[in-house]
Amino acid sequence: MFAGLRFTSLRLRLVVVFALVALTAAVSASGIAYWLNREAVLTRTQDGALNDFRQEMQNRAATLPLRPTEEELRRTAEQMAGGSAGYSVLLLGERDAGKPIAGASNPDTFTLADVPRALREQVETERPVTDTNAYPYHLFWQRTQRGGTPYLVGGTKIDGGGPTGYMFKSLEAERADLNSLAWSLGIATALALVGSALLAQAAATTVLRPVHRLGEAARRLGEGKLDTRLRVSGTDELAELSRTFNSAAESLQKKVADMSAREESSRRFVADMSHELRTPLTALTAVTEVLEDEQDSLDPMIAPAVALVVSETRRLNDLVENLMEVTRFDAGTARLVLDDVDVADQVTACIDARAWLDAVELDAERGIMARLDPRRLDVILANLIGNALKHGGSPVRVAIRTEDGELVIEVRDHGPGIPEEVLPHVFDRFYKASASRPRSDGSGLGLSIAMESALIHGGSITAANSPDGDGAVFVLRLPQDADADADTDVGATAAGERGEVEES
Repeated sequence: MFAGLRFTSLRLRLVVVFALVALTAAVSASGIAYWLNREAVLTRTQDGALNDFRQEMQNRAATLPLRPTEEELRRTAEQMAGGSAGYSVLLLGERDAGKPIAGASNPDTFTLADVPRALREQVETERPVTDTNAYPYHLFWQRTQRGGTPYLVGGTKIDGGGPTGYMFKSLEAERADLNSLAWSLGIATALALVGSALLAQAAATTVLRPVHRLGEAARRLGEGKLDTRLRVSGTDELAELSRTFNSAAESLQKKVADMSAREESSRRFVADMSHELRTPLTALTAVTEVLEDEQDSLDPMIAPAVALVVSETRRLNDLVENLMEVTRFDAGTARLVLDDVDVADQVTACIDARAWLDAVELDAERGIMARLDPRRLDVILANLIGNALKHGGSPVRVAIRTEDGELVIEVRDHGPGIPEEVLPHVFDRFYKASASRPRSDGSGLGLSIAMESALIHGGSITAANSPDGDGAVFVLRLPQDADADADTDVGATAAGERGEVEES
């Protein structure tokens, strides 16, 4: 029944708070009204009956002889009860000393047994007459119940030895009136509760509509729709909040636009720089190849310098190619050229081309086919295996298997593993695992390009340490049938294609 009810919603909380406040106010007001009316009704009835009874005692009971007969007491009690006050009367006297007699207006309704003992003791007690007490006997009363019906019992004694009189009045009519009042107040409380719920709903709708619009605008802003703005109306706090949101959104849009412009400018600069460097690099590469061919005939004094020039030229060429590849990924122009390949043959070719056969153990069955980009797979494998050989240590084990339509290639080394603080950053661009090696043979782009190449296939690469503490484990997952965005490639040569591997 309440499965769809969200107890954490602001609307529900507003309704509940309104209802609780209204309920508290209505119950308090109804309780106070009932108590005041109850006291007023009972006090009015009680005072009227007691005053009438006192007057009847003075007018009638006081005129009885000192030793009245039972008939005189009965007749007088009937006369006293015959008024409009509507109570029964019981008169007590003495026929002789120590011989009490009683006369009741209605013996079936009211007898001495209906008078509480405590009240009788108070009525019969004679008090000394002083400056502050002019009479030895007073009128006392008490509310009591008989058979579930409330009654008022009052009594007093005539001064100078006259009879003692008691009155007995039913309060059933007053109780019925008070019950009707209680029902009326209960209905009023229920109506107030319903009204408060409706008012709370209306208030919640009025208050939450701008909040909902604000939440929707924030969601659109989070989705990248930076031109989202709120319509501002009024001068209240919600209007001020809307103005603040619009100001923040405008500032964010401007900053994002500036950052996008700077990023585009940087990307264009890197791309242009890479293209501009390719022409002199081509010439340098041709020169270094000639020098490398003539290295054996060179003067031994300049041979090391020539070897250094050849090595650094190749390193610079690989860096430029990697930068161009990264630029293609950032610009979204990198494409896949898909082909059906035997994965084991592809991995073997990658290892053989780089002369790693002696250092790599291959665990793969022939015949595992996948539709992917062979060149980009070669880039990924070259970087993962080369990184394991350089930083992990031999032997490096490469295992190939399929799981639920995915191609899984696991590269495991037997080195010291990857420090825990480094694991989250191994695929970051230009990240160096050790600050003591700011300059190394690699550019820090190899694993980043490998990850991008996996992602463009719809796959991923994860890095972790071996559970037994013996080396690191890189796991490449690719769909066996990758979907290409286009069937043409931009024609770039990524890192690893020429046998050079970038350091993570």
